[in-house]
Amino acid sequence: MRLRNLLALFLGVALAFMLFQPAARADQWNQMTELKFNQPVELPHVVLPAGSYWFVLENSPSSRDVVDVFSHNWKHEYATFFTVPTTRPDSTDQTVLIFAERPHDQPEALLKWYYPGRLTGHEFLYSPRHERRFARDPKRTVEANGFSSRS
Repeated sequence: MRLRNLLALFLGVALAFMLFQPAARADQWNQMTELKFNQPVELPHVVLPAGSYWFVLENSPSSRDVVDVFSHNWKHEYATFFTVPTTRPDSTDQTVLIFAERPHDQPEALLKWYYPGRLTGHEFLYSPRHERRFARDPKRTVEANGFSSRS
């Protein structure tokens, strides 16, 4: 009887580990993050009005550089963006966003997005004309209080 209880305990722990492990990897894998903006934000070829949005990496093992942006309720996909990897010297436990500050009549442009705990982030690809414009603009780093589905 003791052996049976020990075996049941071992199988139960192994089953629990198998059930919870993929969920933790899925969060890290797709880097799903809800970002809330209190003013319009520019991204390549689109301006998002103030509100909540989900930023998610596409589920592709061959490319980790495609970001989808969805509405807060997942009913509308605003855009799909190609990005390039970008690194930072230190990671934080929060989502970090790098903006190009724009004149008062234009929305700030989101240049980079870093998922919590990662040194490598995603730099959004703008047209060469926009890139030249943003190079002159001051940059602002924001540690977002948005929700990251991070385990």
